[in-house]
Amino acid sequence: MTDEFFEMTALATSGVAADGPAASVALHRRAVLEMTQAAEDAVLAPERPGAWSASMRAAFAVRIAMLNGNVELAERYRPRIEDQDAVPLSQPENDGAAQGLAEVVAFMDKVAAKTRDVTAGDVEGLKAAGVADGDIVRLAELNAFLAYQIRVVAGLKLMRGSK
Repeated sequence: MTDEFFEMTALATSGVAADGPAASVALHRRAVLEMTQAAEDAVLAPERPGAWSASMRAAFAVRIAMLNGNVELAERYRPRIEDQDAVPLSQPENDGAAQGLAEVVAFMDKVAAKTRDVTAGDVEGLKAAGVADGDIVRLAELNAFLAYQIRVVAGLKLMRGSK
């Protein structure tokens, strides 16, 4: 059971191992890390995904991780992209226009990399593009979780003494 614990995304991508120096600290925060993993599972593969399939969510997760310079996290999420049509959305250089998602991609990128600049007009742009309110919330949830996960991984790396 301890080995499975250290395979959770936050621990595995930060390099915290069962036999490493940060293991005891991680085990003391077991409940928080387990809830983090449960949140990841709920955000990336919810029972009711709305307009955003699990593959598309994984592609956005890879994109967000890359925009934030976390290659390890991006590589962790990449295998979850099962629909090859979603793969281009994982690439930050793709603007989403070819997939008819330019407005969505612009919103996701802005929230991921320039959060301070997000305005109500960005949400209105999604609505004008035909994105339902519930699906806008789902995009925001995904971005919010990734912001949290990226920071958890960064903190765990610092505990290990790496960057």
